[in-house]
Amino acid sequence: MKILVVGRGGREHSIIMKVAESERVSAIYAAPGNGGIAEQATCIPIDELDIDGLLAFAKEEAIDLTIIGPENPLNAGIANKFNEAGLAIFAPTKEAALLEGSKQFAKQFMQAYDIPTAAYQSFTSVEQAKAYIAEKGAPIVIKADGLAAGKGVIVAETKEQAFTAVEEMLVEKTFDEAGSTIVIEEFLQGEEFSLMAFVHENQVYPMVPARDHKRAYDQDHGPNTGGMGAFSPVPDLTQADIDFSYTHILQKTVDGLIEEGRAFTGILYAGLMNTEDGPKVIEFNTRFGDPETQVVLPLLKNDLVQVVLDVLAGRNPELQWHNKACVGVVLASEGYPGAYQKGVELPTLHTERAFIAHAGTKQADGVFVSDGGRVLLAGSTAASIEEAARNAYTAFASVKKDGGFFYRTDIAKIEMKQA
Repeated sequence: MKILVVGRGGREHSIIMKVAESERVSAIYAAPGNGGIAEQATCIPIDELDIDGLLAFAKEEAIDLTIIGPENPLNAGIANKFNEAGLAIFAPTKEAALLEGSKQFAKQFMQAYDIPTAAYQSFTSVEQAKAYIAEKGAPIVIKADGLAAGKGVIVAETKEQAFTAVEEMLVEKTFDEAGSTIVIEEFLQGEEFSLMAFVHENQVYPMVPARDHKRAYDQDHGPNTGGMGAFSPVPDLTQADIDFSYTHILQKTVDGLIEEGRAFTGILYAGLMNTEDGPKVIEFNTRFGDPETQVVLPLLKNDLVQVVLDVLAGRNPELQWHNKACVGVVLASEGYPGAYQKGVELPTLHTERAFIAHAGTKQADGVFVSDGGRVLLAGSTAASIEEAARNAYTAFASVKKDGGFFYRTDIAKIEMKQA
């Protein structure tokens, strides 16, 4: 089979590494890919949002299966176009992807189908938003309605911080049109976790749970990022928590989408908070999470291509998982998630005990240089979270503090004590 993976990040590199294990695969293409992906796949210089270009390439190369990584092409309707052309694609339609594309839609949907989530209100008016915050108090959560590359969420510890977030989104347009409507939610107490599932219409096949670290700096300080590291499984979750999330969140969601005429095919990701009242939805994504994919897929025993083919055909893929743990630590450009420099040569990485998933990299004059905020992830699979974390961090032994890159030193540390 010829496989096309659309995207350029660490998630896509992880998907490609897993696809490359399949005996069914004869060729892998990535559009547009990155420096690390180029070592395992043929990178095609077509942007993720050039849907016509991707469609023409898939037809010309007789691609057997296309897998979409990032959210933007989903909301632009890439699955609709491929489906209309009779090409196999593992991705939701733009109608189903609205679950991620609009937080306001997602909240209304959850309310309609009795899916547990935080109380909320939506606003386009600065004055009304501030009045709501003044009434509810802090901490409180401010979200841009649209897609903001994982950065459109502000957890405000004080009312003043919340007012500033409202001004930034609605007046200063920090997130452009994604923030022209904002959603203000109650702050949920508890531990976060992510639960992804392979989905086709009403059939849901959950993966092992993961937890990512969203704040930029150690001890969960600093601004929200797209994720600074992750691990799987999650030791403090009970089977009852996972079963509840499957039955009352994932299954209810796909059943509700069918009822709305938005039947879902692809990866459904639930970002959840395990509160004292049980798991509640923080957000939905309609694709593989990043960096959760980098620590979940290495634990999958199955051939990923066969899993996707089975799911698309309505067959149970009978997922099997290694009884191990996986930890991944992100190396980021200094300044991320704010302004940062590109083109910095990557430090020497030690890969005796770790694997590397490239994200924002490219090759220049025979060396890897940075080409994004999150540069790469060093990960390891081992018998315990503690061992996996130790192994992952060995990759960064030569990374100097003033070398243009940084990483968190506490990924999975809390879980290591519990494991």
